[in-house]
Amino acid sequence: MFLFLSKLLPQLIYPLGLACLLLGAALVLIKRRPGWARGAIALALVLLLVSSNNWVAARVIRSLEWRYPNTVDLPSAEAIVVLGGAIRAQFPPRPWIEVAEEGDRVLHGARLYLAGKAPLLVFSGGRITWGQGQGRSEAEDMAELAEAMGVPPSAMLLEPNSLNTFENAVYTQVLLADRGIERILLVTSAMHMPRALAIFRNLGFEAIPAPTDFHVVQDSLDPAHSTWQGRILNLLPQTENLHYLSRALKEYLGLGVYRLKGWL
Repeated sequence: MFLFLSKLLPQLIYPLGLACLLLGAALVLIKRRPGWARGAIALALVLLLVSSNNWVAARVIRSLEWRYPNTVDLPSAEAIVVLGGAIRAQFPPRPWIEVAEEGDRVLHGARLYLAGKAPLLVFSGGRITWGQGQGRSEAEDMAELAEAMGVPPSAMLLEPNSLNTFENAVYTQVLLADRGIERILLVTSAMHMPRALAIFRNLGFEAIPAPTDFHVVQDSLDPAHSTWQGRILNLLPQTENLHYLSRALKEYLGLGVYRLKGWL
């Protein structure tokens, strides 16, 4: 139930969901309280305009993504742990597993292994199957993709049961405890790294951040690298900005909830 509620309730306070609630309230109030209805409509409009603005979205996202800037000179570790959320299952008509936007996690983890950063590559992730039927775990799919990139199966370890970030850390700890592994390179999306890293470290891992899947890069925030046309377009509402801002808000909400539960 916690997993379901953790997916459902935040939708009501993300910009799009909150704007829909305000518009729904306006429809109810429009006859008896027209002033309140106009206020709700105006608030919904402002909310959508602000949250879909590139300047706003990029700076909120950057506050998460840029916390661990050293992405190149990473030290060696005992294992590389890659978190799930990166692969779409092979359901018809897909000919094979497909890489989601967060698929950089698998690519980066395999790249670090092939670069000799650790002798073991761990994939952590089950699969939520609401409305899709039972399929393979995401850990298995990630391993298949890594093998296609040249990582031998003997160098991979799978954790196929976790359904959220906390379970990623707990189940991976159980998996690696018998091997005495504590020093890991943790691979996940840059936006997700603050929450994931805090959980792994709280469980006693010597976790080194190896973020990937960056949305905001240096040039995108530098006015010297944009034209006046680009600056004007960035002021206009875009669904992409709304999507990424909602992802950033999800991480901040997750940090708060996980801290209240004592997981950080």
